Amino acid sequence: MPAATTIVRSKTAGALRAFFRIGDAWGLDRGQRATLLASSPRSIDRWKSDAASAELTRDQVERVSYVLGIYGGLHAILGESPFADEWVRRPNGDFGDTPPLDRMLAGNVGDLAFVRSYIDAWRVGW
Repeated sequence: MPAATTIVRSKTAGALRAFFRIGDAWGLDRGQRATLLASSPRSIDRWKSDAASAELTRDQVERVSYVLGIYGGLHAILGESPFADEWVRRPNGDFGDTPPLDRMLAGNVGDLAFVRSYIDAWRVGW
């Protein structure tokens, strides 16, 4: 990848490892993880075993950042209860009675931004 579109590996490895821990907490399969990061399942497997070798694009770094923000916001609101991790999979009237994860898996970075904004608004009390 050209240097202009790739982020320095050392700066993203920790965030990518956190993404995989969140994926475990949310029960995401490799295809869902790949969709969230706009990558292939094969890349997900490679990055999971060696996050330091990942060459993420700016778009992928942005996606990781949204997922970390969603997770952090949910835990700030709901604490360490199991509901904090289950929330993404539960149907929600504000998401058309579908789970927020469905919106996140639509494939667009804007969908991740929407869910993050929703949680940020919830966190500050609308």
